[in-house]
Amino acid sequence: MTLTFDQVAYSSLLAEVAPKVIETEEEYDRALAVAERLTFCKNRTPEEKALHKLIVMLIEAYEKEFYLMDESAPHEILQHIMEVSNTRQADLVNIIGSSGVVSEIVNGKRSISKSQAKALGDYFKVTPSLFI
Repeated sequence: MTLTFDQVAYSSLLAEVAPKVIETEEEYDRALAVAERLTFCKNRTPEEKALHKLIVMLIEAYEKEFYLMDESAPHEILQHIMEVSNTRQADLVNIIGSSGVVSEIVNGKRSISKSQAKALGDYFKVTPSLFI
């Protein structure tokens, strides 16, 4: 079943969140809180998905301008996502492989395959490219 996009519901979400170009740390922190809430929201509506995408784009634009960040290794990104979502290695066994494989991936001793990256992306509701 494909859910249709409800413009009225989306307009209501936009009015509630009032997204705009981020220019201060306070606005940045507020946008991060909204993005985090939407990231870990189960069964997001099409309107919530659209708002999430917009908020993430605003955050990325701000970070690109004000935060010079080194590229993180895929396993470091995975560790961070696991930490903020309270995910344990055991939770990933059915997602990407045996406990040994999960441990090697999380600790950077084994690279993440494309199929594992897709599975992790689906599980955490993020782009698989973070893990490649």
